Amino acid sequence: MHAKNQFVRILVYIAIALGLRFIIVDRLLFTDAWWLQVAAIVIIFVVGIGYIFQGTAKVIEETTDVLKDRTKLAGGFLQAFGTAFPDMIIGVMAAVISLQVRDIDPVRAINLAIVAASATFGSNIYNIAHAVWCVYRQNLANTLNKAVLMFPPFKGGGSLRPLSEHTVKPSIREMDGAIRVLTALTLLTTFVVISMVLFGRVTDMGNVVEGDLYQLILPIGFVLFFLCVGVLFHFRKSHRPESPIEEIAAEERYYDAQKTRRIWLDLLLSGAAILITAESMVQCLEVFAHLTHIPFVIAGIFAGVIGCFGEMLVVHNFSINPKGRIGDAIVGVAMDNIVTTLGASIVAIMGGIFLGGNSLILIFIIILAGNTLLIEQISLLKNRLK
Repeated sequence: MHAKNQFVRILVYIAIALGLRFIIVDRLLFTDAWWLQVAAIVIIFVVGIGYIFQGTAKVIEETTDVLKDRTKLAGGFLQAFGTAFPDMIIGVMAAVISLQVRDIDPVRAINLAIVAASATFGSNIYNIAHAVWCVYRQNLANTLNKAVLMFPPFKGGGSLRPLSEHTVKPSIREMDGAIRVLTALTLLTTFVVISMVLFGRVTDMGNVVEGDLYQLILPIGFVLFFLCVGVLFHFRKSHRPESPIEEIAAEERYYDAQKTRRIWLDLLLSGAAILITAESMVQCLEVFAHLTHIPFVIAGIFAGVIGCFGEMLVVHNFSINPKGRIGDAIVGVAMDNIVTTLGASIVAIMGGIFLGGNSLILIFIIILAGNTLLIEQISLLKNRLK
C-alpha cells in the first residue's frame, strides 16, 4: 500500500469520528424525537465499532511489531497504549460530565460516576474473558494436534493451528512475562477493591442513591496512579526476538520501510480517532440509559464492551494469524487493563468514580477470577514450548 493512501485512510477515520461527534451527537442525539435519538445511537455504534474501531485496530496491529523491534519496547506495551484509549476516555469523559453537573443534579452526577467506574473496570472483564477463550482454543488445537475454529460452528471467526505448525513460536520468557504482568494486574485490582471498601464508603449522600455506595478516594487515586506507572515501566521491555522477514505481513513490511516518526504518527492518529469516537459513545450511553430505563451500572458495563473492542480485535487477529505474536497479544491484554486501571486512577483523582455495593463485589470478583483462569491457560500453553 502506498504511504499516501495509508495516511489518507487514517485521516478518513478521524474525519468520520469528528462527524459522529459534531454532527450526529450535537444535531440528532439530543433532540426531543425519540426515533431520531435511536437512529443516532445506532449510527454511532455501527460506524464506530464496525468501521473506525476495526480499522484503527488493524493499524495498531500493523505498527506495533515494527515499533517493538526499533524501540525494544514490548509489543504488548505499545499495543495497550493504542487500544486502551476507549477504556480511558469513556471513564474520563463520564467523570468530567459528572463533575460538571454535581452541584445542580447530584443524582445524574452519581449515575455518570457509576458509568465511569463500571465502564473502566467492566472493560477489563471482557478483555480477560476473550483472552482466556483465545488461549483455551489454542491449547485445544495443541492437544488435538489439528486446527480448531475460534467460535464453533462459525467459520467466519477464523481458526487456530497447533503450535507444531507455527513457523515462529512465542518464547517461554514471553509466557513468564505475561504471567508476571497478570499477577501485577491481580494485585492492583485487589488494592483497588480493598481501598474502596476500607476507605471509600460514602455516607453523606443522603437519599440521593439507594444502598451502599463506595468511592475511590483522592489519596488512593494518587497511590494507584504511581503504582500503575511503575508496573508499566517495569514491564516495558520486549522479550521476543525480531520477527524473521518471511513472517512479516505485507502491511508490516510497509511500515518497516517507513521512518519511525511516521509510524508513531499513524499510531497516535489512530488513537485520536478512537478517542473522539469513544467520546461520542459516552453521550450515547447516557441517552440510551434514559430511553431504556436500564441501571447506569449496566450501561457502564456495556460501555466496557465498546472500550475494549479494539484490544479484543488485536488479540483475536494475533491468535488466528500465527506469527509468534500470541505472546504479544496476552501481554497486551494485561497491559491494556493496567492502562485502564491507570485511567481509573485519573478519574479518582478528578473525584468522579463510584460503585454500588453489589456491582463493586461482582465486577472485581469476575476480574480476579478471569485473571486466574488466564494464568492457568498461559501455563498450559507454556508447557507446549518446552
